[in-house]
Amino acid sequence: MQSTKTERVTLLVSPEFKAFLSREAMQESVSVSELVRRRCENRGASDDEVLLLSLVEEVKQSTGRARRALQKGLRDAEAVLEELRNERN
Repeated sequence: MQSTKTERVTLLVSPEFKAFLSREAMQESVSVSELVRRRCENRGASDDEVLLLSLVEEVKQSTGRARRALQKGLRDAEAVLEELRNERN
């Protein structure tokens, strides 16, 4: 359900940004106001944001695996050192 637009927002922008908004609106065949509403109201994650979130998750998983491998390596090294100490005594 669409609500009636009764509120006004005034923005001060550079001439370049205003021209950019006008070009974008023209390409989508909408007014600048409609362009801003659409871009703000329907903002979902961009392809880059989705990719970044995926990469972050992959790094988290890899970090967990690396941490576990290092901990195991340290335990194994401690065990070998303990064996060597016992052999010397």
